[in-house]
Amino acid sequence: MTSFKQVIDRSESHSIKWDFIDKVYKIEDASDILPMWVADMDFAAPQAVIDALLERIKHPIFGYSYMDEGSKTAVQNWLLERHGWQTQNEWMLFHHGVVPAIASVIESFTQKGDLILITPPVYQLFFSIPQKQGRQVVESSLIEEKGQYKIDFVSFEKQLKQGVKLFILCNPHNPGGMVWPKETLQEIIRLCAKYDTLILSDEIHGDLVFPKHKHIPLATLAGEEVDRIITCVAPSKTFNLAGIQAAVIIATDSKKREKLKENALAHGQMELSSFAAVALTAAYEDGGAWLDELLKVLSSNIDYAIEKLTKAVPGLKIEKPQATYLLWIDYRGTEYSENEIMDLLLNKGKLALEPGSKYGDTGRGFLRMNVACPRSTLEDGVSRFITALE
Repeated sequence: MTSFKQVIDRSESHSIKWDFIDKVYKIEDASDILPMWVADMDFAAPQAVIDALLERIKHPIFGYSYMDEGSKTAVQNWLLERHGWQTQNEWMLFHHGVVPAIASVIESFTQKGDLILITPPVYQLFFSIPQKQGRQVVESSLIEEKGQYKIDFVSFEKQLKQGVKLFILCNPHNPGGMVWPKETLQEIIRLCAKYDTLILSDEIHGDLVFPKHKHIPLATLAGEEVDRIITCVAPSKTFNLAGIQAAVIIATDSKKREKLKENALAHGQMELSSFAAVALTAAYEDGGAWLDELLKVLSSNIDYAIEKLTKAVPGLKIEKPQATYLLWIDYRGTEYSENEIMDLLLNKGKLALEPGSKYGDTGRGFLRMNVACPRSTLEDGVSRFITALE
């Protein structure tokens, strides 16, 4: 079992989180900056995954590989046991990450100039990928009440009426950490069916849900509208395997799967690498106990950070997320602008967080903080935050 207390030096490992800070934050020397920004964890992957990779590497030939039925069955069993979703192996396509999968869906089912709906504040690539493909992004901003968000269905329907071709749902939500309730998901399906809008449900954080909350795969509620939904899942956030680059696209409609296959061929996309296939399968087959322990650690880390930060910094508000390991910190009650607080955190506190405006204008006044790290690292980060605003 992984030791979640172990501090692992990630410097000089080609880590974007640790080795790329100077370029992201435009700092000449970032060697003294603690990164708590990009969403990967500072924990070792499950030992079962490491062992499986080591076993595979014993074979000295690394030629072309394919995803066999065993890998698909591992995904199928995981989704059924963890989320009550009965899938079929034939529904699954594999891609090199959820982000490129989203790009493939957009390109396969929309045309240049088409409208794509998002609900900010939301993961920034939901904005940029459609825009870079020549699509028009339309927004229905979430309603925020005391750190919790809900969908404004009046605005949502108004945007759909314009002829939106695709709605991209973040389920659970990043950066807000909400687990969408059943009634919200049902209303999304109803309205998208009414206006004949395809739904892409990004469920990459679906396994990182805390007790008293339950992730609901959108497709499980869709009934006769299930072919309208394309779901993306991955082991990357769950098991800290982002660098392995493996994701699953689940589409019940065979015609949509064929279009996605044609898009993959058009881009010369091949199957997952030998290592990605091995890691994905091992994670879903043997990673359950590791995840259960991780969730306890993350919940404890979140509680610690919220207690310390809100006590020490007047005007700071933080609601405990229902999912993810990301704090969405509301600093609107302080005296600081975004530029001011980012400058203080980086240059005085030596701490790298993400500004809320990165997730759209409605994210301004918030910061995103990644607390998926050993407790000693978290304590250092919290101390730096407090020092920055003293």
